[in-house]
Amino acid sequence: MKKILLACMLISLYLGVNAQSDFIHKNINDEVACRRWVDNKLQSMTLKQKIGQLFIHTVAPYTTQSNKQNISDAVKGYGIGGLLFSSGEIGKQIELTNYAQSMAEIPLLITFDGEWGLAMRLKGTPSFPRNRVLGCIQNDTLLYEYGKEVARQLREIGVHVNFAPVADIDNNPKNPVINTRSFGSDRENVARKVVAYSRGLQDGGVLAVCKHFPGHGDTEVDSHKSLPVLPFTRERLDSIELYPFRKAIEAGVGGMMVGHLNVTSLDNKAASVSHAVVTELLKNELHFSGLVFTDALEMKGISSNPYVSAQALIAGNDMVLAPRNLKRELDGVLKAVKEGKITEDEINEKCRKVLTYKYAFGLDRRPVVAKEGVMARINKSYTNDLMNRIKTSAVTVIKDSDEMLPLDLSLSGTVVLNVSSTLSETYPFYNQINDTYPVTWLHANLDSLQYLKKKITPAQRIIVAVYTSKVDKYKKVLAELAKGKPTILICFNSHKVLQKLDDVVAQSSAVVLAHSDDKPVQKFVAEMLLGNKRVDGRLSVDYNDEYKAGLGVVVDPDKPRRYKPEEFGMDSKGLARIDSIAMYGIENGAYPGCHVLVWKNGYPVYNKCFGTHTYESDRKVKENDLYDLASLTKTTATMLAVMKLYDDGKLNLTDKISNYVPEMKSTNKENITIQELLYHESGLPAYLPFYKKAIDTKSCKGGMYKKYKDANHSVKVANNLYICTNYSFLSEWVSDKETSEYSLKVSDNMYIKPEFKSVILKEIADTPLKGHSYRYSCLNFMLLKEAVENISGMPMDEFLEENFYKPMGLVHTMYNPLKRYSKDEIIPTVKEDFLRKGPVHGYVHDEAAAMLGGVSGNAGLFSTAKEVATIYQMLLDKGVMGDRRYLTRATCELFLTMKSKNSRRGLGFDKPDKEKPENGYCAPETPASVFGHTGFTGTCAWADPDNDLVFVFLCNRIYPNPCDRKNLMKLKIRPAIQQAIYQAIMK
Repeated sequence: MKKILLACMLISLYLGVNAQSDFIHKNINDEVACRRWVDNKLQSMTLKQKIGQLFIHTVAPYTTQSNKQNISDAVKGYGIGGLLFSSGEIGKQIELTNYAQSMAEIPLLITFDGEWGLAMRLKGTPSFPRNRVLGCIQNDTLLYEYGKEVARQLREIGVHVNFAPVADIDNNPKNPVINTRSFGSDRENVARKVVAYSRGLQDGGVLAVCKHFPGHGDTEVDSHKSLPVLPFTRERLDSIELYPFRKAIEAGVGGMMVGHLNVTSLDNKAASVSHAVVTELLKNELHFSGLVFTDALEMKGISSNPYVSAQALIAGNDMVLAPRNLKRELDGVLKAVKEGKITEDEINEKCRKVLTYKYAFGLDRRPVVAKEGVMARINKSYTNDLMNRIKTSAVTVIKDSDEMLPLDLSLSGTVVLNVSSTLSETYPFYNQINDTYPVTWLHANLDSLQYLKKKITPAQRIIVAVYTSKVDKYKKVLAELAKGKPTILICFNSHKVLQKLDDVVAQSSAVVLAHSDDKPVQKFVAEMLLGNKRVDGRLSVDYNDEYKAGLGVVVDPDKPRRYKPEEFGMDSKGLARIDSIAMYGIENGAYPGCHVLVWKNGYPVYNKCFGTHTYESDRKVKENDLYDLASLTKTTATMLAVMKLYDDGKLNLTDKISNYVPEMKSTNKENITIQELLYHESGLPAYLPFYKKAIDTKSCKGGMYKKYKDANHSVKVANNLYICTNYSFLSEWVSDKETSEYSLKVSDNMYIKPEFKSVILKEIADTPLKGHSYRYSCLNFMLLKEAVENISGMPMDEFLEENFYKPMGLVHTMYNPLKRYSKDEIIPTVKEDFLRKGPVHGYVHDEAAAMLGGVSGNAGLFSTAKEVATIYQMLLDKGVMGDRRYLTRATCELFLTMKSKNSRRGLGFDKPDKEKPENGYCAPETPASVFGHTGFTGTCAWADPDNDLVFVFLCNRIYPNPCDRKNLMKLKIRPAIQQAIYQAIMK
């Protein structure tokens, strides 16, 4: 829509008032043409026709002959200015809109009463939440988007004016008519929401009409049935009721609806027919110059007044809404003109104003609304996405007294107790949480109360999920359960339903008001419990005297709980030195960002993120950002699997690898033992360039490598060495499209056959050995991964997920993280990679692991600092996490204490070099008992049994290119941080 309302100059000229509304300053293309059209229409109209333009007639959207006759009489017989359709079907409303517009001499303003979108009146259309729910949202931009989307939908059905938003403040719980229609009880919050929604509507081309001026919130009478009385002083009105309306006017709202309210401090008449309210207060004092509408004049609060339309126009309203008897009310206005109660000039002024608005809406031409395909045009994917974002943004945590949110996933024995009419309605929440964190699922049934208590008795905690509104019979039982166990109460229903559970709320440790049981909301709440979603909703109205409007607990996975280091024998000031060390690394180009985490006795005493994802990005590193762990995979993945198989008696340290990897039989690798692989004493080389077997070397112009950079060799891989990037892959192995044959994903546009693994194993089998002294080799752990899979009979990533990650609640620890997370949640690794011919982001950097589809024993795992620390804490605790044992104490003690006679290495784990500290990666203060590992991408994790310490450092030091990215080591950032940790231990 190109034209919305007349600019300031035109309004001043036509109406003789100062235009204050932003809405009337926009989108008039031709002021002269507008003036000419309005003047021509006015000159051709009789007084009766001008009065008719001030009337909006309400009709039902029924296509019966009698209803069409009703519309015809109103349009042709009385020359009404607009229509308002009551509830019905969208297709019929469009049909009747076109019918009415086709016979109107001056096109009609089509109005709509859609406080929560089209669904308030039309069946089968998108239904947005009520305003009370929207009032819980903290991001007002969503309200703007909502308003703009509603405007788009309204324009699709030919609507120009929406009688929304409700600007009343819900400060009387006994109000029978406003309550959930209001944005809440706090004037500031209501005003912000009113302004944001109104701007969205008007920027979308639909006039916003704030109602019910001067404020219908604090009444106990429904104006549809009787006239409410507001016995408040003018000072009170200014501070509360009028506040949102004043802010809306200042923001440029274009429409205002006056309610049927007797505000005794302003007048003894109903506001809708009061000159003191409409003209003196609204227009003169508050400087409102937009269109002023009455509330529906057929409402019992005003309908008994004789000639009520004339009274409303005399009071200052521009248009009257839905009088019962059009003929009588039109005649009443004519009579008022003849009696001098309202002048013909005043009628002309109002008509000119209405016509000016009509011109701005493009009604100088006869509109036609397209009926075909309207539901597809209204129900767009964006609409559903917006509704879901709105609903999930309104989720409010009212209480979290014991800091239970998000859940401690190390604890098992969680029961989800559903209070619902059917089981099926509870599936989305249960399935979402149980997929990551196994829970016991129970349905509340009072007939089997003893069974219920029996099942709940051994539980560590209870999640009570309420769906039904019929909760009275469950209140006592739920309160008893909450009193005896740590309980999280989730209300997948309204604020009113939660209020019925006051005793349960009092006994519960945490309370979540979700407002709705929609599938996306249920899934969102489950993800919040799992620590994957942020919740910041706040109550829009009081819950009770304890939980007031504005209250809400923020649950932010990127802002973990903090503990005082002194409580665990560590000095805060000493740990604070880590800040400057981490920042020193960023300032000197060691990495663009990092995450440093220190646990003492299983609690985080230091946990901070620094910097950004990349040097060119402003996206800050956050708590749950995933990093490519590189060789830290060896201890957070492969070692767990090996130790588990050892635990189960399926693998021994003296076993030969060829027993489990048949490709090594009849080779010089046949007698290499598991222990030699773990100690890196197999004699295998550090690395093999397996990727070469997938490259068509003939396509490498100038050879695979060159000592200098040129057009075909643009990526530096070592000092004075550049690799070819302008080459082709062998179609025998690689494709740029995913098929059943090329099923392993290497990058966004690179897929490889699973059979390439046989090429890798043959390369390892054929490679020469070099004694059995210590030589660190990734090949050792690649073979261990093959052994794990052949022994367990399942892929190693699935074995780890089933035996460790899922039961431990490690939702961010996984191979191939793009299967679950977006790239925004994953730290980029490399900007330009010679193998992937582009950035590496969300895929493993290590080329060998990449050619195996991202799952390898040497690399490939992604995780967060917290979850890496969780794995190491489990090892420190001798295989126990929470209330579950994952590895036996004996296995942990063996693998974590054994050390090679030939090097500093332990069984798979790295250790400090106490004889030559400079040769290791640890600080000199580190005890000999420490175990851990580092990773090529800039990661490390170290656990200290002597001091019950875990130190995790994650960064992407090889960004943008691995070559020459050695400042992390040169500056000794990781040992310096570790040194600060030990120096902070209070003696």
